[in-house]
Amino acid sequence: MLILTTGGTIDKIYFDASSQFEVGAPTVPHIFEDVGAEIDYELISLFRKDSLEMTDEDREKIRQNCADTSHRQILITHGTDTMAMTAEVLRNLEGKIIVLTGAMAPSRFRVTDAIFNVGTAVGALQSMANGVYIAMNGNIFEAGKVRKNCDAGKFETL
Repeated sequence: MLILTTGGTIDKIYFDASSQFEVGAPTVPHIFEDVGAEIDYELISLFRKDSLEMTDEDREKIRQNCADTSHRQILITHGTDTMAMTAEVLRNLEGKIIVLTGAMAPSRFRVTDAIFNVGTAVGALQSMANGVYIAMNGNIFEAGKVRKNCDAGKFETL
């Protein structure tokens, strides 16, 4: 499995000195370790960006990494605000299962959806047909048929 990390809330850390959040190092390896997951993976940290700062060039870099890898299963951690947009860019990559996931609260928080979302994404990678999906809120959504409902704080089918 290939894991591409791009930043987003899932990897955010709180800096007391500046009283704000910044994107830190990828947390997926810590999640796997904490839950005792024995998963063979390669990790590439592409960016440490909030998804609202992502550009078309960033999305093309994600797509190129997905296209170039020999891995069939690709997990992408991503900020939730533009996750559906990135999923759209990745559609039509042949022979791959790509699952994007993230979190509404940083994985380092005591109360977070990050662990559940990553687990759901790994399950989807192991069970879904080729395609591009978003794993959030205990659901698997097909790319192009999902949006983030900011008012409800969850993802939903279009």
